[in-house]
Amino acid sequence: MGVEVAVSNLTKSFGSQKIWQDVSLTLPAGEVSALLGPSGTGKSVFLKSLIGLLRPEEGQIIIDGTDILQCSSKDLYEIRKLFGVLFQDGALFGSMNLYDNIAFPLREHTKKSETEVRQVVMEKLELTGLIGAEGKLPGEISGGMRKRAGLARALVLDPQIILVDEPDSGLDPVRTTYISQTLIDINAETDATILIVSHNINLARTVPDNIGMLFRRRLVMFGPREVLLTSEEPVVKQFLNGTMIGPIGMSEEKDEATRAAEQAMVDSGHHAGGVEDIEGIVPQMKATPGKPLRQAVARRQDRVAQNLHTLPPKAREVVMQSLEEGQYSVAGASACR
Repeated sequence: MGVEVAVSNLTKSFGSQKIWQDVSLTLPAGEVSALLGPSGTGKSVFLKSLIGLLRPEEGQIIIDGTDILQCSSKDLYEIRKLFGVLFQDGALFGSMNLYDNIAFPLREHTKKSETEVRQVVMEKLELTGLIGAEGKLPGEISGGMRKRAGLARALVLDPQIILVDEPDSGLDPVRTTYISQTLIDINAETDATILIVSHNINLARTVPDNIGMLFRRRLVMFGPREVLLTSEEPVVKQFLNGTMIGPIGMSEEKDEATRAAEQAMVDSGHHAGGVEDIEGIVPQMKATPGKPLRQAVARRQDRVAQNLHTLPPKAREVVMQSLEEGQYSVAGASACR
């Protein structure tokens, strides 16, 4: 099973520019979480901070009982072995075929024989739907295949924590759904802790167990999907509904005059885009038939049930209905409606 990642009071700057401050959240062990936010809010910076590639100035990152901001280089090296990371571009070696790209971590960090390496590589190729493409170079395949190859390489050391940076970047909606389905299946099979960094609304609504939202250098909210999808918090609601109405503007936070003018346009019948006022909670993608039942779902729903009393009446009613119905769907029903 994956391990818990607990972040508290984290602050990161580049020179005089503060990226985000006082960020606190806990990624529950064995669950899929998504960190959302408009472009430029520091989502990828947060992900790189979790594995020690960037060092925040303040706060704690506790992984498997170790604060990686205070530990030795040797301890950090050991903690990094818990991680598998899929970067935006797949980060593949252009001169190596897919087989050698995926085998690289095994050859570098283990003493497995080539026979054992081949067994693991072929297993991950099959998991990501790349059997038959192992002899191809990254430049000879599509962006979606490169993304899946990057994911296969991230999985070869059987990580307990999987970080995924913008899995939809450069992909069409169908390929994004395939990547999302693969991540859900991996969680079902391994119970790994997964964090997806994205700004894709459909992915945010249908894939994760938990959702977090970064905006204006702050973590606006983090919690179970049922709570975020029924939230009346203006930033969260605007982002998850993909509408112009709310505090998020084209380049920065809107002033009150702009927000009032936009709301007046809507009141007069102008369509603001997006999918405003979706009733209920969009069903969550589930594992492919034949895969194990995802244990993360029951853990999350138990946590939500225990905290129902903290929700506003309207949200509580919707969440109770979703829990009673077992709001849980196949990938084909995962499109926002």
